[in-house]
Amino acid sequence: MNKKSLQTDGFTGFRSVNTLDINRIPQRQGLFAVVRPQGFEPRFLRTSTAGVFKKKNPSLPKDKLAAEWVPEADILFIGKASPGSKGNRGLRRQISEFVDFGNGLPPGHWDGRLIWQLADSEDLLLAWKELPAEQLNPALAAYHAQFLQAYGKLPFANLVQARV
Repeated sequence: MNKKSLQTDGFTGFRSVNTLDINRIPQRQGLFAVVRPQGFEPRFLRTSTAGVFKKKNPSLPKDKLAAEWVPEADILFIGKASPGSKGNRGLRRQISEFVDFGNGLPPGHWDGRLIWQLADSEDLLLAWKELPAEQLNPALAAYHAQFLQAYGKLPFANLVQARV
């Protein structure tokens, strides 16, 4: 499981955080992934750039970050963007909030927070794949299971395995 397999499976985008045009991201629901570009090596920041969530600091000690790192993997996080209870959410809004979280704004959740404790996180790539709402949870669980099978652990910033 890697960038190429995501592309083969229909993920598109693969834009760096610092060049991302939010308006080019689909508004419908789907999955999104954070992928490290070729040559990206982890350097852990002492303090996360992410916003505080429910008065909790998103930063982890460097040894805990190092323990989560999967050296041979280029996929760092796989998340979902549901339509929301009012049907007004989706990939564009979820990814926008995810990037805003990395820029220090308070989040509505803190999935993927370890991404924002990487130096040069603005160089990481974001990719997405539209899916019908009823396929989101099974698809996310399947990607997590595939990654776990391939690497023996979840992607770096996925701290909880998705289940159907």
